[in-house]
Amino acid sequence: MHYDTLIRNALLLDGSGAPGAIGDLGIIGERIAFIGRAGADDTAADVIDATGLALAPGFIDAHTHDDTIVIRDPAMLPKLSQGVTTVIVGNCGISAAPVTLRGEPPDPMNLLGPAAAFCFPSFADYRAAVDAAVPALNVAALVGHTALRNNVMPALDRTATDAEIAAMRTQLRESLDAGALGLSTGLAYANAHQATTDEVVALAGELDRVGGLYATHLRSEFEPVLEAIEEACEIGQRASAPVIVSHLKCAGAGNWGRSPQLLGALEQAGRYQAVGCDCYPYAASSSTLDMKQVTSDFPITITWSTPHPEMGGRQLADVAAEWQVSLHEAAQRLQPAGAVYYGMSEDDVRRILSHPLTMVGSDGLPDDPLPHPRLWGAFARVLGHYSRDVGLFPLHEAVHKMTGLPARRFGLAGRGVLAAGNWADLVMFHPEHIADRARFDDPVQPAAGIHGVWVNGVPAYRDGVPLARNGRFLAREHDLRDGFAAASPPRPTQSQSN
Repeated sequence: MHYDTLIRNALLLDGSGAPGAIGDLGIIGERIAFIGRAGADDTAADVIDATGLALAPGFIDAHTHDDTIVIRDPAMLPKLSQGVTTVIVGNCGISAAPVTLRGEPPDPMNLLGPAAAFCFPSFADYRAAVDAAVPALNVAALVGHTALRNNVMPALDRTATDAEIAAMRTQLRESLDAGALGLSTGLAYANAHQATTDEVVALAGELDRVGGLYATHLRSEFEPVLEAIEEACEIGQRASAPVIVSHLKCAGAGNWGRSPQLLGALEQAGRYQAVGCDCYPYAASSSTLDMKQVTSDFPITITWSTPHPEMGGRQLADVAAEWQVSLHEAAQRLQPAGAVYYGMSEDDVRRILSHPLTMVGSDGLPDDPLPHPRLWGAFARVLGHYSRDVGLFPLHEAVHKMTGLPARRFGLAGRGVLAAGNWADLVMFHPEHIADRARFDDPVQPAAGIHGVWVNGVPAYRDGVPLARNGRFLAREHDLRDGFAAASPPRPTQSQSN
């Protein structure tokens, strides 16, 4: 047999969660043509001896804010260099489309770039722009609730009217028909916080028709986090939609140690409905500088500030001391701004990351001048630090969390698992050498130990060098509820339980 690419003697980690085995893999065109043990007389235009290396499906970043950067900088080196071949965009209620701005993008939509980056009044426009840009990796997208609110509401500090909800539903329906995965919310942010549960349910009602999912940055990740999980699950139940809790965490020093409660709540909900979550492998978060999160309980680093760019990289406490003002007044003067919050417990991060419901998402912010190191290092950190060094879970389980599991959840047919006929999205890495090199004070560093990446069968990255771009937009093709484990029988009705 003759292949375009034949990779021999690799540790094949197929993404299913099963332990790896030594074998060979052949690529013809954009697909995996063979997996097993190739014959001695099999040939290829490119034969690679992968002895000592692992070969896995390309990693799927379950939670990103790469919406506009995939078009503005389609090389996507921060993700490609750590083995990511597909990104899920449109998270936390903010998306590049459908969006029509009346001025500057409202917080936190400004995380996605300047006003000029928002030039997609319809989801179909965005989908076409991604394909035209030919990014180095694949893109699948959610529609943001805050983006929809921006389009139809003159003020975002209130609940939407019935007419505004109807207008948002129309835009969401059109987006779903154009291939969107579902709806995301960021109810913790000021420009969505006044949205009631009923407002979100009314929008999420569009999901049942096509089998879309509901992803949410919870209304709170602090003390009321259990109530916020209950709200998310209620929305999913009422909308007949799977629920993904974004970057699940116990935020704030007073919340540390509560991860068993959070995971227990999700497990309980999972008895009756489809639920899941994602997590990034760090005990620090990053977003816009949020006055509600300003505290002296843990350090806060300023990543950018429009009126005071010279304060990027400084500690908020040091800025406040220099200006001789309170933390809150300093934060107010810095607005609009971004920050890293060191507000989580490492024990909680490990407990959540290791849970079977959890996928891996970077939540990186590519437009930050001083980005959180998760942008360049999240996936290598899971494989190197948490799997190999800490022993939190075996290597094949780590790979499953970033391949087969998200592929099922997001309905990415033919991806996330090494199998003949599937798309040849692949990453080849050294299990003993893979490591995240990005640090908080030096975050723009590619991962170590990544030897090769293929996207849709084409070599995209080899030994630190970006190669051809062959990514594309991945539209939702079927009911995403099929990708979640079957729930237990419905909760008994009152008459049944008596």
